[in-house]
Amino acid sequence: MTQISDAQKGKITEEMKRIALEEKADAEVIRRRVAEGKIVIPFNPIHSPAALGIGKGLRVKVNANIGTSMEHCDLEEEVEKAKVAVDAGAHALMDLSTGGDLNEIRRHLLETVSIPFGTVPIYQAGIEAIDKHGAIVDMTSDEMFNTFELQAKQGVDFAVVHVGVTRESVERLKRQRRIIPMVSRGGAFHMAWILHHGEENPFYKEFDYLLELAKKYDVTLSLGDGMRSGATYDSNDRAKFQELLIIGELVERAREAGVQTMVEGPGHMPLNDIQANIEVMKKVTRGAPYFVLGPLVTDIAPGYDHFVAGIGGALAGYFGADFLCYVTPAEHLSLPDKDDVREGVIAARIAAHAADLARGIDRDIDNVFSKARESLDWTKMFSLCIDPDKAKLYRKKRAPTEDPRACSMCGKLCAIEIVNKYLQGN
Repeated sequence: MTQISDAQKGKITEEMKRIALEEKADAEVIRRRVAEGKIVIPFNPIHSPAALGIGKGLRVKVNANIGTSMEHCDLEEEVEKAKVAVDAGAHALMDLSTGGDLNEIRRHLLETVSIPFGTVPIYQAGIEAIDKHGAIVDMTSDEMFNTFELQAKQGVDFAVVHVGVTRESVERLKRQRRIIPMVSRGGAFHMAWILHHGEENPFYKEFDYLLELAKKYDVTLSLGDGMRSGATYDSNDRAKFQELLIIGELVERAREAGVQTMVEGPGHMPLNDIQANIEVMKKVTRGAPYFVLGPLVTDIAPGYDHFVAGIGGALAGYFGADFLCYVTPAEHLSLPDKDDVREGVIAARIAAHAADLARGIDRDIDNVFSKARESLDWTKMFSLCIDPDKAKLYRKKRAPTEDPRACSMCGKLCAIEIVNKYLQGN
């Protein structure tokens, strides 16, 4: 049985109970929303990760992407990056490796982390097609599905499948006046395959078979954003919404088949387009969880794209996005290192928490922190802050000399100390 099938039969699974406890929610509400497809629980029993709920009424979650490239492949480094991501508070991890022994890398990473673990199976199918046939476009339909199942057997909890990149949507993309036609790597693999063969995307054409495999291992499908915008100019255009309409239909078929799905989007997008994008997506998919990359709200900040994505992610979360894919400072520039991973996770967690606050979730944490700040209780503040290591480092680097309770910015001119003395009489 799968989480959604159990929920549709009225059963509250152990994972639903744990999520209800963590989220301070009613377990029956969790079950009902899983049954409706408005919450997903990525949980392949082979991996058996910590229970994580993504969707309606729950806290906004954060995903971290790691993985080798054909330019740089170091298994030990990827394992270290996985550990850093978990330590920084990522709720889920994705392996996007394209270099080295992909099965061995995935095995090590699955053994390393106990949080939900995702992949993009078409990457491996494409890379192996180069070795086997000489070109990505020469991979076969069977190789695509076999790779999906191979990864599911290893324990992958959620997998990206670009089912909205179809012959129809590719034809529309040809007519679309975009600055950057396509930036999704998986989407590009499928687009090239479709144009090379003149045939339909196998994952779309044989979607029922894909659902059979996903249900067999209870792999949550993340319906990929192959048409996401790679430039703010291209935001919310016809190509993206065409793909979303296709995905909306497939979400319904997956629910009927007992397979959990979430939907991906949107990429580069100015602030004023975010609300409309999310509202349309939620309407078209009848409330499926939304997994967003950023959104990146400007194109001109390489080296600072974790800030750019944090701004977009906070607003997206407020308007209903459920799952933020982090962006690191290395985005658009290079393969991230472990420091980039940490910075990316922290930035995304700040965005997620800001969205939660605006939705009325976890305000008590900020209230307790503010009371600790008012009493200059640094130990309490460090215990509550998102990145205590960095906060402690800055406090230690320039420690106050005259008033140890204050900070070195104000010292004996500390506003809180003055107010406590004269207004509060303390």
